[in-house]
Amino acid sequence: MTMTLKMMTKTISDVSVIVTAAGSSVRFGGECKKECLPYKDGTVLTASIKTFLSLNNEKFKISTLIVTAPRGGASEMENMILRDSHAAQQLTNVRFFVVEGGVSRQESVYNALKKNAECNFETDVVLIHDGARPFVSENLIENVIEASLKYEAAVPALSPTDTFKIVDEENFITSGLQRKYLRAVQTPQGFLFKKLLDAYNQIVNKDGLEKLSDFTDDAEIWGKFYNGIKTVDGEKSNIKITFPSDRKMLLNDSGEKMIRVGLGYDLHRLVEGRKLIIGGIKFDFEKGEYAHSDGDVLLHAVTDAVLGACGLGDIGSYFPPEDSKWKDADSAFLLKTVMKDVRKNGWEIQNIDCVLKLEKPKFLPHRNEVIESVAEILGVSKDCVFIKAKTGEKLPPVGTGDAVEAEVVALLYRV
Repeated sequence: MTMTLKMMTKTISDVSVIVTAAGSSVRFGGECKKECLPYKDGTVLTASIKTFLSLNNEKFKISTLIVTAPRGGASEMENMILRDSHAAQQLTNVRFFVVEGGVSRQESVYNALKKNAECNFETDVVLIHDGARPFVSENLIENVIEASLKYEAAVPALSPTDTFKIVDEENFITSGLQRKYLRAVQTPQGFLFKKLLDAYNQIVNKDGLEKLSDFTDDAEIWGKFYNGIKTVDGEKSNIKITFPSDRKMLLNDSGEKMIRVGLGYDLHRLVEGRKLIIGGIKFDFEKGEYAHSDGDVLLHAVTDAVLGACGLGDIGSYFPPEDSKWKDADSAFLLKTVMKDVRKNGWEIQNIDCVLKLEKPKFLPHRNEVIESVAEILGVSKDCVFIKAKTGEKLPPVGTGDAVEAEVVALLYRV
């Protein structure tokens, strides 16, 4: 008996997703990884992951997810992702890996592409997405996949609304650009997997890994070897979290900011032989605050207000006065240290309002300088800080010149 074997036609395209999260978040301030910021019921990173993993239809399936992590941070990144119970449940249906990144974004992507080749070389399309773009939509992802299958490579792009000019080294305009031919490119970028991997391999085999840092994105690497990258309509909402001010775009599930109020208070005796420091600024005066640290009464009150708003303790629990290492400590350094923890826990300052009680010297001539100093220490705009000054009306201890006092109200919001 003769048997006829029919070749089975592949009807569902296999899609792998690479999400990049190996950067150091330098433009974000470096205090915390922007991909790890709390968002909805998880993080910025898991919000993106869950959108991709929710997609599967009669045309394609998401079969593999690879996340790039900072060197030495793969285990920590994987644990963070799996703490999101929804993401953890979705990941049971795909191949999931976290790989260490390289010295550049493109080297990190290359590590992920090689990992995908090891575990799933039958991938048709690979999508590469910034882990700091949590607002990506299912519709945009589908459009990129479909265009990648049809045209081999596709990227989402927006037409710019601004007019662009070319300037010289001294910032004089030399020429203009025709806006109708310009596009602002987003992610995810989609490519036929084997052809993109081959393009990377050719660059690395010829010039080494370091050559990858010359390319700004995967589309540029593709364009070095192949013609034509299809653009699909991007989405204005598909914003990348890049700068500290971008935290304001991260809202809770209800679409409203979660806000908390904190109250801070401090009082210090004024004695001769000490420096008077208010808000990080030294005043020319014969007396200064008596304290274990430098005694900056205003920054101490600000620190307590901020900590109180997000429930992280108080200045005494962070920097115990009985600990000798905080002797004469710089209060600006202490507040900056606290702010790192505040932001790691997903909080940002909306504004702070301060009342400083001081008989002498006069504060008003120095107010703007102190406001700018406090704002810089907090890492916020000076518009977020205001300070009012009062005297003690000759009543002790402030009015008799024996003390300086500060009260602060801080409004924080959860991002």
